[in-house]
Amino acid sequence: MKTSGKYARLTQPYVRKEGTLQPVAWDEALRHASELLRAALSLKGPDTFGAFSCSKATNEVNYLAQKLVRVAVGTNNSRYPAARARRHQSASSA
Repeated sequence: MKTSGKYARLTQPYVRKEGTLQPVAWDEALRHASELLRAALSLKGPDTFGAFSCSKATNEVNYLAQKLVRVAVGTNNSRYPAARARRHQSASSA
């Protein structure tokens, strides 16, 4: 696998083929991920999918993530730790 940097991050996508990870082009990797997601959604329904967003992301990024989950996938299974942290902070300062 090709990696770079201190934390050995992947520099290209991989797809499991015949039991091993193989490097592929981005369009193939995204198509494969889309097919797997669609198969899981049709087999088990939209509530099998969930999203967890980063507390350091902007409000706009978190909004788009939850909108994608609700509209494209059809579930409300999304969590945003920033909102929870703000609730705890305001409750403890009261």
